[in-house]
Amino acid sequence: MGRLDKKVAIVTGGSLGIGVQYCKSLAKEGAKIVIADLIDGTKIVKEIEENGGEALFVETNVADEEANKNLAKVALEKFGDIHIFVANAGLYTYLERKPSTEETVDEWDEVYSVNIKGVWLGAKAVLPVMKQKGYGKIVNIASTAAFQGTPGITRYAASKAAVVGITRSMAKEFGDYDICINAIAPGPIDTETGIAIATDADLERRRASSKMRALGRNGVPQDVVGLCVFLSSPESDFLTGQTIVVDGGGTMW
Repeated sequence: MGRLDKKVAIVTGGSLGIGVQYCKSLAKEGAKIVIADLIDGTKIVKEIEENGGEALFVETNVADEEANKNLAKVALEKFGDIHIFVANAGLYTYLERKPSTEETVDEWDEVYSVNIKGVWLGAKAVLPVMKQKGYGKIVNIASTAAFQGTPGITRYAASKAAVVGITRSMAKEFGDYDICINAIAPGPIDTETGIAIATDADLERRRASSKMRALGRNGVPQDVVGLCVFLSSPESDFLTGQTIVVDGGGTMW
């Protein structure tokens, strides 16, 4: 018996990087997984099914309201319910670093559409189902950039600060329905994609960052999935409105 048996979990941005690990970890605990992404996730679906789980891929642009409505509709048609929503989709890896005064309006709008509006639209699509059932778990993915600032990608840090605000506001709004809404704020996480495209300057920045952490290293995807499972499970039924930092002791308060 897994901690999430008979639960249905939607994971946005579930086809790559940390999102894949969220999907696999939730599935391992018994959840039926709906992968929402613009990148084909059928390979992940097949892997989950080969390990005895159930999964579905739905091509989804999280910045589009109708796409989010369709995502919730397909999840209900396939699995009959929605218990967990992990708002993981976000723009970061491919963002060009530059001084904030050189960032463009289009660049800000692009990040806003996915990292902020996408989180809100996803919640907006699944909350009616959760309200009707009187139970739900929403896990938003923020970042330590919201607390520390990230020179060179101000638009990203601002977007993740907004995710913290969304989490707190919605947690208060929907608590009466026993819907718990929390956020994970990872520090630097070394993913295969991120390392593959990293420049020498990026790698040096990562090395310097690792030395600033109590544990002396940057994170890997496996470092954050356990918290995602916990926040998705009944074990966290009295925890809501919180943003939990996972960065090896680089951020403390």
